[in-house]
Amino acid sequence: MFSWRAEVRPGVWVAFTDVGAGNLALHVGDDPAEVRRRRAELEAAAGLGGRSFRYMNQVHGADVATISGGAATADAAEAAVAPTADAMVTLTEPLAVMVADCVPVVLVGDGPAGAPVLGVVHAGRPGVAAGVVPAAVSRLRELGAENIGAWVGPSVCGGCYEVPDGLRADVAAAVPATWCTTSTGTPGLDLPAGVRSQLEAEGVSVEYSGGCTLEDDTLFSYRRNGQTGRFAGLVWMHATDGTRGHGHD
Repeated sequence: MFSWRAEVRPGVWVAFTDVGAGNLALHVGDDPAEVRRRRAELEAAAGLGGRSFRYMNQVHGADVATISGGAATADAAEAAVAPTADAMVTLTEPLAVMVADCVPVVLVGDGPAGAPVLGVVHAGRPGVAAGVVPAAVSRLRELGAENIGAWVGPSVCGGCYEVPDGLRADVAAAVPATWCTTSTGTPGLDLPAGVRSQLEAEGVSVEYSGGCTLEDDTLFSYRRNGQTGRFAGLVWMHATDGTRGHGHD
């Protein structure tokens, strides 16, 4: 179910799912009831104690939504409250970002009175160029976050992400670290390198970086299969009922 999972701060967990958790997206033609069942199973495995992960309607932009507690997140109500954004930050809620080649980024900072500040980012090619990652870091700091760490999940690597030369030039003009050549010698974009460069420029430490989705068939990859599901990057605080996860998966 998890390709990677760890307690990154006391009581704060970060994880990335794999195909074992199934498709978690409602927008790819899957049975909505099955998607909601898988989401519920994931929430139980994470030990959320009856809470739900908050998802967003991702549009390859740079908008950041601030998520507060108390909103309904089940069934039809969930779709109604999911923000249209490519990053979310919160002081309280479990968060999820869905990908199948784009870069999933999880952010955790030390907030006011020692409480954590959490964030997730969907960093695809347009979002990286538009600065969604630094925008999310800025919003975390507006909520009082310090000592921010980042966990960069699996995504398509620069060796596999072939693009037209003009597109490479356009994106690299905004984020120079994305410029690369693929393993076959064609123009490419290294989005994970671009994301890491943006985080480092913001003074954010990169605690973990995942592998390549196209090369790993235990992960969904849109470039490998255009009809595919989505896996998730997750961050949550444990419920007060003492339920806890265990170690790395």
